[in-house]
Amino acid sequence: MRNYLRHPLAAVAAALLLTMPFVGLFVLNGYHLDPASSPENPHANITPMMAVLVGGLAILGAAFLLAWAAETAEKDVPTAFAIAVLAVLAVAPEYAVDALYAWQAGANPGPSEAANLAVANMTGANRILIGIGWSGIALFTIYRAKRSGDSAVKQRAGFLNNAVTIDRGISLEITFLLVATIYAFFVPLGGGIGIADTLFLVGLYVLYIGIIIRGDVEESEAHVGVPAYFQEYPRGRRIATVLFLFAYSGLIIFEAVHPFASGLEELGTSLGVPPFFMIQWLAPLASESPELIVVAYLVNKARSTAGFNALISSKLNQWTLLIGTLAVVYSIAAGHIGTLVFDQKQAAEIWITAAQSLFALAILANFEISTREAVALLFLFVSQVVAEFYVIQSTTEPTTANLSILILYVYTVIYIVAGVGLFIKRHESVRELIDRTTLNIRDAMGTEPKNPESAD
Repeated sequence: MRNYLRHPLAAVAAALLLTMPFVGLFVLNGYHLDPASSPENPHANITPMMAVLVGGLAILGAAFLLAWAAETAEKDVPTAFAIAVLAVLAVAPEYAVDALYAWQAGANPGPSEAANLAVANMTGANRILIGIGWSGIALFTIYRAKRSGDSAVKQRAGFLNNAVTIDRGISLEITFLLVATIYAFFVPLGGGIGIADTLFLVGLYVLYIGIIIRGDVEESEAHVGVPAYFQEYPRGRRIATVLFLFAYSGLIIFEAVHPFASGLEELGTSLGVPPFFMIQWLAPLASESPELIVVAYLVNKARSTAGFNALISSKLNQWTLLIGTLAVVYSIAAGHIGTLVFDQKQAAEIWITAAQSLFALAILANFEISTREAVALLFLFVSQVVAEFYVIQSTTEPTTANLSILILYVYTVIYIVAGVGLFIKRHESVRELIDRTTLNIRDAMGTEPKNPESAD
């Protein structure tokens, strides 16, 4: 019996079982959080706490299935492409939430609360990914290295000086993310998110995918457990398994995040948390949870390199596809090509999100992130959210709006000054970053002999 429990398929079965309560309650039986949404069966609703529990377990189980699928796929496709697929599926719920608000805004043209909510949810998700995701995973990696012996962690003397080294092969993603970040500063100047933004940002991501998919299937890190077991399957059976795991986990994550986030919002409302604040921070935190679970799993296996690659890839697709598709959904709902118009507060939210991204990329410019830098990212994120929450709770309009915008501007300046300063200080690393990206592009286009060591 003990041998059966140790079999890799036992872990797969356990992950699938975690998703079953959600499938039973929400998919098969049609349970709802709101009794009014099911008037023909008013007893079909469940409590917010139950929704959080069942949805959370489903997300957890699906996240493991998603991680195993991505690791198994590394045998047949370039690792960067497998991670890009993982990143898109893991943040798919965030796309769904934002698409809903963009659609509502398009159905009611002109400045609307729905348009502001779409931007707020998008900027909240992006800042959570860096403020909690990048910093938290870096700190977790450094902590785990004491036991796992992760070779990616550099042990250094000095206060909070240990660091996680980043794979130099991620140069392409960092450079493309930097281009998207610089472009994002100009988005509010156009009065909203329009089709021109869609063409640039989505085009940038398509170009990125076109480059990485032309890469070779490199020799990936040695796997253990479930991925190693599936990689021993014959190629046809292995690919079918990967596609099933991607499809099933993606569908579960997509479906489970809504009741999970709604349950959190209901609990937040009962505790007196403002609805707009919850949509910007609580709902995105729920939708980002699959990605964070996947990365924590990889780090726990001493695969911090793959973990950070997934985080950076997620940020890239959110900062390009997520923003770019908002105008498309808005235009479809409106029945004509239009611009998703938002207010001054959301313009400030986009600027601080771009500034945070700039600072985070400056940190990674030398291909590592130290404990001190991770703490700085986390502190700046948390302090800004706490400061704004205090203002919302302690003041009334219009003072609240004015103070909130002032806080956003102050933190935007802090991020930009710190980021530009680091880029200047690390100008040699920036040059290496650009050189490596150029080599990657030439290699993908077949205009440069393959020589990965030439950039070292």
